[in-house]
This record gives sequence, C-alpha cells and structure tokens, in this order.
Amino acid sequence: MGEQADSRRAMLMIVSAMLIFGTIGIFRRHIPLSSELLACARGLLGGLFILAFMTLGPRRPAGKIPLGTLLKLAVSGLVIAVNWILLFEAFSHTTVAIATLCYYMAPTIVVLLSPLLFREKLTLRKAVCAALAVAGMALVSGVLDAAGSQGTQAGDMRGIALGLGAAVFYALVIVMNKRIQGVDVYRKTCIQLLSAGFAMLPWLALTGAAGGLAGLDASWQTAGLVLVVGLVHTGLAYVLYFGSMNGLRAQSIALLSYIDPVSALVFSAFLLSEPLSPMGLAGACLIIGSAIASELWASD
Repeated sequence: MGEQADSRRAMLMIVSAMLIFGTIGIFRRHIPLSSELLACARGLLGGLFILAFMTLGPRRPAGKIPLGTLLKLAVSGLVIAVNWILLFEAFSHTTVAIATLCYYMAPTIVVLLSPLLFREKLTLRKAVCAALAVAGMALVSGVLDAAGSQGTQAGDMRGIALGLGAAVFYALVIVMNKRIQGVDVYRKTCIQLLSAGFAMLPWLALTGAAGGLAGLDASWQTAGLVLVVGLVHTGLAYVLYFGSMNGLRAQSIALLSYIDPVSALVFSAFLLSEPLSPMGLAGACLIIGSAIASELWASD
C-alpha cells in the first residue's frame, strides 16, 4: 500500500507540474515586460525558491561541487536564459499553442544529434518519428496549408522561428545536462537558475532594460504575475517535477511530460481564443504523437 500511495503522490506531482508549465504562455501574455527582464526575474526567483526548499527541507545536499562542474552549470544557466528569452518572444509573436509546439521539437533535435554527440545509433523507428515530427512542424507552421485563404502571417513566421530557436537551445540544455554528472538534481537546478538570472544582469544594465522594474511599483498586477512565473512556474514546478522522479519509472515521466504541450493547446484555445486550424491540429498530433511513440519504442 505504501508503494502504491507513493506512486499516486508522484503521479499527482508530475501532472501538477506539467499543468503549471502549460500555463506559462498565458501569464507571459499579460506581463508587459521585456523577455530579457522576465527571464532574469524567473531565474533569480526560481533559484531562490529551490535554495529555500533545499535549506529548509529534510534532505540537504552535502559535499563540494568541483570548480569545473560549477563552470559547466553556469554556462548551462546562460543557455537556459537564452532559451527562455526566445520562448517568451515566441509567445509575443504567435499563438501560445504554436510557440509551445515549436518548443517541443527539442526532443526531435536531440534524437537527430545523438549519433554525432553521443554516438548513439539512429534506428529506423527513431528516424521515422523524427520525420513525422518535422512533417508535423511543417503543418503547424502553415507551410503545407496551400488551401489556407490567408496563409501564415509574417508575425506568426517570426514567432515560429523564435520558438524553433528556443527548441534548439532547450536541446542544448538537455545535451549539457547529460554531460554534468554527480550533482544532486535540486542543487544542479538551483545553480543553473541563479546563473540564468545573474547572467542577464549585465545585459539589462547595458541596454537599460532593467528600467522596466520601475513600472512594477505602479502595477501590482504585473509584479504579482512576475512572482507567479518565478516562484510557481519555475521554483514550485521544478520541485514537483523532480520530486516525482523517485516514485515513477523514467518512461512514465517522459510520457507524462507531454501533458505540458497538450494543456498549453487547451488553455490557449479556451482562455485566449487561439484554436489551431485543422492542419495545425494534425501537425500537433504528429509532433506529440511521434515523441510519445519514440519514448515507448525506446524501452523495447
């Protein structure tokens, strides 16, 4: 009974985390700050949340982290910051659904790069899944929608390019994390998030974008939304996600992670009135379906 209860608790934790991640595009739409400033705030707030969780929690990571590993974590934090900036910009230039689907091309990018980076064999099944995901992306972008009366708008194409750019940097984070071993997952994430936030400070100072903080005093709503993105969408969501790992199989975690893009599609349709076209829905099914199939076949 105890093991079953732990499994249900872990399931609830990861589903909650994915639903939280699925709403971040909705919140970004209502935050009138630059993507750079929001990424900085997200990293600092999320990192401090996890730091507090580690400090006050029952399990405190012990041991020193080698300097070389710290440098790798800091660099990966910078990559995470760029990833967030591109994703936030994508939300501003196309629908939340399309930006999210572009972002979830990252696993396909990792699969295609694995033979070069990890010397993993690209099996026929993985190649087919990758091809289906690329076809789905073409449908989502509207490139193959010859019957469309208006076609894909220029703003949408910019948003799609930004979303795919975010996917590339997300894929890079996945690759870098595979090479960073021997660090507790919470401590690793804390360092990466704080590095992402601190890495943006010089850029904000040079560009004057930090001046947007002055508007937070005049808008409690904006300040509240920024706190939600930093503390809930980042800190709490990561704690829930990583906390679920001990109670679920790796394959289950990978499959349940796709609640994020599915929920983003649903939320954007009902809360922002941004439904996908029939071709876009078909593309969404190809992207998400091929990723799930790849995860299922990986265990064969």
